[in-house]
Amino acid sequence: MVKKVYGSAAEALEGVLFDGMFIAAGGFGLCGIPENLIAAIRDAGPKDLTIASNNAGVDGFGLGLLLESRQVKKMIASYVGENAEFMRQYLSGELELEFNPQGTLAERMRAGGAGIPGFYTKTGVGTVIAEGKEVKEFDGQDYILERGMVADLSIVKAWKADESGNLVFRKTSRNFNPPAATCGKICVAEVEEIVPCGTLNPDEIHLPGIYVHRLIQGEHEKRIEQRTVRQREEA
Repeated sequence: MVKKVYGSAAEALEGVLFDGMFIAAGGFGLCGIPENLIAAIRDAGPKDLTIASNNAGVDGFGLGLLLESRQVKKMIASYVGENAEFMRQYLSGELELEFNPQGTLAERMRAGGAGIPGFYTKTGVGTVIAEGKEVKEFDGQDYILERGMVADLSIVKAWKADESGNLVFRKTSRNFNPPAATCGKICVAEVEEIVPCGTLNPDEIHLPGIYVHRLIQGEHEKRIEQRTVRQREEA
């Protein structure tokens, strides 16, 4: 069996990173983000990165680290409203931005991983999203052509893995991590626990290990993006 388990995020990314590369990152908000791998990319220092992710992290955490270090040239994302540094760079012309509807972005990743070069969707028809894209009519309705996405590297976070790279995700972290993992030429995953092969129930595996090339176990802060609490009522 090919060795997939590495001792650290830096070791798992050794020989993979280069300037100008395209990275697909899993996670939704700050849920299920590969925070150790993002920090290791910052420390390694590749420049002019294009990153596809549902969002751009927050100031000082997640993908916000790579924005602060000026390593990102372009973001392909759905929602970027929690990052002031992102807004500053975009409005000043320092950062390119390609908006994708969330479902379109997830499907572009999934399609790329499945070897599908393009697909038609109604989402975005008649909006700026459709500008410059082929429009085709099906059953009397217009659809726009979206391209499948293939990244140089996928970085994802799962809850548990076995030594062959089979992954199990927890709850919300399943939304973008599985499609992001499949669309990379190389996929590096970080997890909270690695167990021996044969430990995981095959029916509970969410992503087969064939998609995962390198694997680390890490410590995770699991920061809450927006904490909302109710004031206690006095008796």
